[in-house]
Amino acid sequence: MDDISKILLSLLMVVLFILFILIAIWIVLKLKSTNDNNVKNKDKNKEISKKSKIQQEYNVQSIFNFMEFEKIEDNMIIQNQGKKFLMIVKCQGINYDLMSEVEKTSVEQGFLQYLNTLRHQVQIYVQTRTVDLGSSISTYKEKVKAIGNELVQKQLTYSQHEKDGTYSQEELFKERKEVAKIKNLYEYGVDIVNNTERMSLNKNILSKQYYVIIPYYADEVGLGDYSKEEIQNMAFSELYTRAQSTINLLSVCGIVGKILDSFEISNLLYMAYNRDEAEVFDLQKAINARYDEMYTTAPDVLDKRMKALDKKMEQEAFEMANNAVLEVRHEEEKERELKQKEAEFEDAVKALAKMILDQNRTTVGIKTSEKAKEKIDNKDKTDDEDKSKENIANTNKTKESKKEVEQNEEKQTKTRRAGRPRKKQE
Repeated sequence: MDDISKILLSLLMVVLFILFILIAIWIVLKLKSTNDNNVKNKDKNKEISKKSKIQQEYNVQSIFNFMEFEKIEDNMIIQNQGKKFLMIVKCQGINYDLMSEVEKTSVEQGFLQYLNTLRHQVQIYVQTRTVDLGSSISTYKEKVKAIGNELVQKQLTYSQHEKDGTYSQEELFKERKEVAKIKNLYEYGVDIVNNTERMSLNKNILSKQYYVIIPYYADEVGLGDYSKEEIQNMAFSELYTRAQSTINLLSVCGIVGKILDSFEISNLLYMAYNRDEAEVFDLQKAINARYDEMYTTAPDVLDKRMKALDKKMEQEAFEMANNAVLEVRHEEEKERELKQKEAEFEDAVKALAKMILDQNRTTVGIKTSEKAKEKIDNKDKTDDEDKSKENIANTNKTKESKKEVEQNEEKQTKTRRAGRPRKKQE
C-alpha cells in the first residue's frame, strides 16, 4: 500500500507540473497578443491622426485661401492686395476604366511627365454641379419656334403659288418638297423638346467639373520698383505661359484643357458660395436681374408704349399686305375665269343649241334636227369666212388709203418745187 500511494503521489505531482507549464505558456502567449494589438492600434491611430492632419491642413490652407479673393480681373483671381494671383484651367475628364491596358499606360506616363515637369504649385479642384436643362430647353424651344414660323411662311407662299396658276408643276413639286422637309424638322424638334422635358422632370442630373488652379506670387517678380499694374501684367504673362504648358502636357493624356475667362471664374465661385441657390437662380440670371447694383430703375412708360405700338404696327402692316395680296389674287382669278367664259361663250351657246335639238328631235324631226346642227356648224365656217373677207378688205382699204396719202404727199412736194424761185446766174 505504501508503494502504491507513493506512485500515485508522484503521478499527481507530474500532472500538476505539466498543468503549471501549460498555464505559464498560455499567459505568455496572451500577453504577447495583447502587446501586438496595442502596437497595431497605436500605429493605426498615428496614421489616422496623420491623415486627419493632412486633410485638415489641405482644406484650411488651399480651399479657404482659394475662396477668399478680392477681385477678378484679366482672367485671374487677385488675392492679398495684389500679392497673389490665380489662373484656372478647366479640364475635361476621360473615362479611364473603359480604356485598354495600353491606353491606361500611356495616360499614366503622360501624367507622370506632367508631374515631373512641374516647377510651381498647383491645386486640383473638383466641383459637382447639377446640370441645368432649363436653359438648353428654352434655347431649343426658340429654335423650334423659328422653324415653325418658317413653316407657316412656306405654306402660305406655296398655297399662293398653287392658286396663281403661273407656276409649273415642277416648281410646285419642289416647293411642296421643301414644305414637307421643314414640317418633318419641326415635328422632330417638338418631339425632342417634349421628351427631354418629361425625362428631366423631378430628376437631378449631376456632373463633375475638374479644374487645375495655378498660383503666382508677387515675390517671384524679384527686386525692383514695380507698380501694381506692372506686377499684374507680369503675373498674367507668367500664369498664361504656365496654363498653356499645363494644357499641352495634359493633352498627351487625352485631357482637353481650357483657360477660364473672368465670367467663367465668377460662375465657378458663385457655384461654390451659393450651391443651393445656384441650381435655381444661376449667375447669368442674377446679372440680368441687376443684383450687383444698389438700386434698379424700370424702363420709361413712354418707351414701353412706343415699342408696343411699333410691334402692333408691324403686325397690322403684315396682315394688311397679306390680305391685299390675297384680294388681288382673288380678283385676278375672277377676271381670268370671266375672260375664259367670254372666250368660250360662242362654243357654249352652240353646244347648248345642239343639246336642245337633241332633246327635241322627236318633235322637230330627226332629219330637221340634223340639218339644223349642220347649219350651225356651217354658220361657224361662213362666219369665219366673212371675218377673213372683212379682214382682207380692211387691209386693202388701209393699203389704198396709204397709197392715196403717198400720192398726195408727192403732189405737194412737186408743187412746192415748182413754186420755188430760180437762182440768178452771174
